[in-house]
Amino acid sequence: MSNSPKSDNSWAVRLNRWALAWSRHYLKVLLSVLGVFLLLPFAAPTLMRLGATGAAEVIYSVYRPLCHTFAFRSWFLYGEQTIYPREAANLGAAQSYEAILPQIMANLNRLPPPDSPIPPDQWYAREFLGDPQLGYKVAICQRDIAIYAGLFIGGVIYAVPRVRRQLRPVPIWLYVLLGLAPIGIDGFSQLLSGRLWELRETTPTFRVITGLLFGLMNAWLAFPYLEATARETIQEIEAKFAKRAKRLSQKS
Repeated sequence: MSNSPKSDNSWAVRLNRWALAWSRHYLKVLLSVLGVFLLLPFAAPTLMRLGATGAAEVIYSVYRPLCHTFAFRSWFLYGEQTIYPREAANLGAAQSYEAILPQIMANLNRLPPPDSPIPPDQWYAREFLGDPQLGYKVAICQRDIAIYAGLFIGGVIYAVPRVRRQLRPVPIWLYVLLGLAPIGIDGFSQLLSGRLWELRETTPTFRVITGLLFGLMNAWLAFPYLEATARETIQEIEAKFAKRAKRLSQKS
């Protein structure tokens, strides 16, 4: 039997090998997971269009706890329009959400539960997945898609070797200015509208811009720290294996 570290199947050595593999390939793994996570919401309406409603509903069910999935803040595929915004957004869409609400109510053919924590129009917007005429809803909202896309794009940029070697975490003041402030102002001004000031419904353009900025800033903040941790882990584990190999060679 070889005396090299690789011949040792103890849990300590296995864990070190797994940690070493993760540290060397974490970025590829995270980008792969993010890519799949970003594509599945678009797979759901495509599966609905193809008639694979069971598989589509599984995807919708998985993403539902992660997002409100309101129809008036979501993209639609394979229908008359890609968006059905509220009238308060003032986009001049051919069909607003209020205009299609009767069709949604007839399509669902059920009433909101009495204990629903949200108003009926929002309940219908969340439960409605789509139909052949209006199209089928992407499984997460416009802003969330932009956030995850920003994270993915930031990760792809960070994967460029030169960027990966030189980029440092974003300064906190810049993270707050470009990452938190736009999404916070846009989101809270919408959330509090109708209570503290005139009703406001943010537009898809603002949702995409603020979501992208938030995702990119989070990528810029997180990936350099992950890279630094990965490098330290690689150095520590390789040093452990080198010491152990030297010790075993001296005994042999």
